Amino acid sequence: MITAIRDVRRARGMTLDDVARACVPPTTAQTIGRLETGTRTVSVAWLNRIAAALGVEATELVRLSDEGVPVAALLGPDGAVAPRAPMALAAPRPGTGLVGLVVQAGLGDYRAGDQLWCERLAPEGFARALNRDVLVPRPAGRFAFGRLIGREEGRIQLIGLAAGARQQVLADPPWMARVIRLIRDL
Repeated sequence: MITAIRDVRRARGMTLDDVARACVPPTTAQTIGRLETGTRTVSVAWLNRIAAALGVEATELVRLSDEGVPVAALLGPDGAVAPRAPMALAAPRPGTGLVGLVVQAGLGDYRAGDQLWCERLAPEGFARALNRDVLVPRPAGRFAFGRLIGREEGRIQLIGLAAGARQQVLADPPWMARVIRLIRDL
């Protein structure tokens, strides 16, 4: 079985030790490393433990085949170099709780045509979006979009992404969606 454990772990910004400690019950970084490289067989029980530690569905950790776009080079400060081992880029897969946003005109770092995938968060998860770009529903089918800069006592503060934008304070939004992926055609 081909797994995407390493890809998902890296995308989440977690180390082997972070995942090992987040498993229930905890395990070792060495075990997680062996599971993600395939030197140890991954069981369904392990997939479920690792998926829970990474905050994803177990199905996101399994690839039915080695499909994907082969990586020709890695770009770093010294230029482009060939990867040491074969690598492939997995196509983005939508998950549950995601909403999309299409940029029609350039705003901040975003360009016209960009597609943003956003993870929908309930109020108890708003802290995970601090200093990140978010989409927040407003009355009458409108939305606010900007960087979440603060939250306290049911209110959140956003700063717009346009130059000179003013802070907006929104009271008790039922949810917000944190930008987690940018898809851009060049």
